[in-house]
Amino acid sequence: MSQEHYTSTLTQQAGTYLPPLHGKASAWVCGNEEAEAIYMQALEKPEEFWEGRASQLLHWFKRWDKVLEADEERHKYRWFTGGKLNASFNCIDRHILIGRRNKAALIWQGEREMDVRCYTYQMLYTEVCRVAHALSSLRVRKGDRVALYMPMIPELVIAMLACARIGAIHTAIFSGYAEGGVRSRIQGAKAKIVITADAAVRAGKFKPLKANLDPILEKCPSVAHVVVVNHAELFDVKMMPNRDIWWHDLIEDFTLDVDFPCERMNSTDPLFLLHTSGSTGKPTGVLHSTGGYLTYAAHTTQWIFDMHDDDVHWCTADIGWITGHTYGVYGPLALGATVLMFEGVPTWPKPDRYWRIVEKFRVNILYTAPTVIRSLMRMGEAWAERYDLGTLRILGSVGEPISPEVWQWFYKNIGNSELPIVDTWWQTETGGAMIAPLPYATKLKPGSATKPLPGIDAAIMRDDSTPDLDGSADRRSGHLVIRKPWPGIMLGVYNDEEKYQSYFSRFGCYESGDGAEVDEDGYYWILGRIDDSINVSGHRLSTAEIEAVLVSCPEIAEAAVVPMPHALKGEAIYAYVVTRDEVAWSDTLRKKLLDTVRRDIGALASPEYIQFAEALPKTHSGKVIRRLLRKIAGGSSLEELGELTTVAHPEVIKPIIYGHQNILLGQHETASMEAEAAADGRG
Repeated sequence: MSQEHYTSTLTQQAGTYLPPLHGKASAWVCGNEEAEAIYMQALEKPEEFWEGRASQLLHWFKRWDKVLEADEERHKYRWFTGGKLNASFNCIDRHILIGRRNKAALIWQGEREMDVRCYTYQMLYTEVCRVAHALSSLRVRKGDRVALYMPMIPELVIAMLACARIGAIHTAIFSGYAEGGVRSRIQGAKAKIVITADAAVRAGKFKPLKANLDPILEKCPSVAHVVVVNHAELFDVKMMPNRDIWWHDLIEDFTLDVDFPCERMNSTDPLFLLHTSGSTGKPTGVLHSTGGYLTYAAHTTQWIFDMHDDDVHWCTADIGWITGHTYGVYGPLALGATVLMFEGVPTWPKPDRYWRIVEKFRVNILYTAPTVIRSLMRMGEAWAERYDLGTLRILGSVGEPISPEVWQWFYKNIGNSELPIVDTWWQTETGGAMIAPLPYATKLKPGSATKPLPGIDAAIMRDDSTPDLDGSADRRSGHLVIRKPWPGIMLGVYNDEEKYQSYFSRFGCYESGDGAEVDEDGYYWILGRIDDSINVSGHRLSTAEIEAVLVSCPEIAEAAVVPMPHALKGEAIYAYVVTRDEVAWSDTLRKKLLDTVRRDIGALASPEYIQFAEALPKTHSGKVIRRLLRKIAGGSSLEELGELTTVAHPEVIKPIIYGHQNILLGQHETASMEAEAAADGRG
């Protein structure tokens, strides 16, 4: 089967789903006709469209002078210039002023079932004001950087909003990072203050944070103070005099102002600095503005999740990632909703933990990652059947393309075959979702992120830097780009102008680095990173397509496909697969996988080798690190793999290396003969 035919076949197999009728009457965008009118307005008068959204969604101390100032030559885009606002005020103060004082703003579920904390908007306001005043007393000023090396606890949200209140730039560092990842981020930001905790609690175990931080700070001279939350109640924490301060000592000073005023920030002032995960090399420090970012966060949160202020919204992403920032904190709080925050993991102490939480807190919106859904799929739907999930109204997916098989499981077993799934494509640099459905207006195709949102001018570009307008009748494919600026676009890359310009150098507009296909209905199918494609004998194949076919086999839980050097073909296809818990690896299963790929894509896409693995190397956000798998497939040893600080479980790497060596020794002839026969049409 040709690559051109793959997407349309996938769509036909998976089926399409119309928007649900229930809840449509109260939806922000309640049908296809209304959606089309909005799309047209945003396309014809983009500045007027964004001006309207900024006015509707946020409180401005001073209205802007100009909606967009664009320097097309340097690709600098500044939104709502001259406008003044404060993110903390928009997320807390204004909701109190309009009568939401006693409404729940943040519900925290700790790893232990009995560990629950709830903050009303008034309580959150008081805590944020006290911490903002305390940071100010430590001489933190507007523009200073504050590093947040913290677990998923309420103090993390409070610290973020306190920084925003005084105009300090917060940079969140995922608590699972190893020493190198933490040090490079603190050093790169030149952080003045680090806020941390004694330890993180995960799957019944303590991971020391303060103890890990101490040797790191010996190489971070910019840090003047360390504030420590006594979260795990460890009593052997070493505190350095004149530098380290306990969080509770800091905020229990009765002189702290519980009505500490907020700084009036320029719309173009930085709100936060967040480094990309580093799965492809050195982390990039992405800066986001206050006015443009917050407008886009509130805008996409409201329309993608059809969010209302009485919703309980659970974004399962760690706040150390952009998803946690936009859809775990800033977006829903700007809209006055209730945010649910969970410290633990989905399968501990039992695989029913997520469903127990949904029932316990009557969650309305659940936004999670395909890697999480796949892990719960492996455990079986019986765990979910025990609970009442009837309060769920919207399901969401983020982080990577969701395969049709996983989509269908999520839709049937969690959504009771009636809830819309909003599959979102976006990046740290975009600030918010760019391609996603509107749940009560967009027809859904499992596996597709559907269409660009209103105001987003996405396109497919060919390798020769021209738009792919003359593709085949049912498909256009190539580089996914965004041709016009949007409010959530990054302000810049911190202290690295060359890196920032690299996003625009090839096509003259924002290049995502992802490949995509557009079908006959204008629906986008994300194919993964362009550099993850494989050139086999002059034919470029998408790794995402091959992975989707492998995972379509019920025995396979996960798959990762990478190129490996080949003397004849240039590159060959190397596949790593993880089977479901109850499935044993066998030659019979390997043959079935090869046959499935040949049938659904074509003989050219047959993997040269298929290697079984107990687990794949992933970042702490759950993304497979193909950089490492490519090196292993190319013959690299453990010592040659380079930086491993972004690997969540480094111990999985060594068995993969051994497995690769065994395959080369024991299966080379068989695998090569099979692959050559397939390529010749004899397989």
